[in-house]
Amino acid sequence: MDDMIGKTHLEGISDMNDTAPRTAPATYAGPVTGLPPQTDLTTDTAVFTEAYAVIPASTMRDIVTSFLPGWDGMRMWMIARPLSGFAETFSHYIVELTEGGGCDNPDDDPEVQHSLFVTGGEIRVTIDGTDHILTPGGFAYIPPGTPWSVRNDAAGVSGFHWWRKRWQAVEGLSRPEPIIAQEQDIAPIAMPGTNDAWATTRFMDPADMRHDMHITVVTFQPGGSIPFAETHVMEHGLFVIEGKAVYRLNRDWVEVGPGDYMWLRAFCPQACYAGGPGRFRYLLYKDVNRHAPLWPNR
Repeated sequence: MDDMIGKTHLEGISDMNDTAPRTAPATYAGPVTGLPPQTDLTTDTAVFTEAYAVIPASTMRDIVTSFLPGWDGMRMWMIARPLSGFAETFSHYIVELTEGGGCDNPDDDPEVQHSLFVTGGEIRVTIDGTDHILTPGGFAYIPPGTPWSVRNDAAGVSGFHWWRKRWQAVEGLSRPEPIIAQEQDIAPIAMPGTNDAWATTRFMDPADMRHDMHITVVTFQPGGSIPFAETHVMEHGLFVIEGKAVYRLNRDWVEVGPGDYMWLRAFCPQACYAGGPGRFRYLLYKDVNRHAPLWPNR
């Protein structure tokens, strides 16, 4: 493990998966925006339960956007935030920046770490004085206490996902380094015994215990499935970027497609069947590698 932590992120990933298949996505789905006509039916798959929530793309409209102080040319959909008794570890935003939009100090909390994933346009992310240009499929991890900024210098609108989580320090572990990666350059890791029908693209090295959250892209080929009810301690946020599937959430099977979001509390059973016709892919957040807090307010 110590040897793995000493490597760069991509070296560690590629060593584990040199033979894995490499695929490049065509598009990344996002919010619908606008407003539906008055003649539309209000029936939808949106639901909030004691164990999970489904926020379909059709609900992510202009009138439910949020704004933050210190930003220019920005709006966002806040699709997850800590809720007592539900999912409590993270927030998840979908951000749009107009040309020239951005912020020089996106978050002034020194304990918070950040992950960004670009779905449209182009953004310039400056981390500790170094500029990085991210295009669709681009990923950035910013450690806690690290100065950073983000700006859209290109023509048109850019879009990205932004996850925030308080980093849980552990004695003897330093903060992780920043990560800049491109999804298309990382070999997906196939789940054992699935014949590549279910694979995961990892942006954080799973052997690096400094990380207490993982952001991944999960891909199912047509006919791929999670063939059992996963029931575990990790909270999840799943944003569908491509394709469709039926997903089991607690006791219910829900059909989901591009731009839909599933938000799961710890121990919510989940399973999946991706029937096609194309592959099914989603961005996944999960909290990892730390004790369960026994005194959450201490």
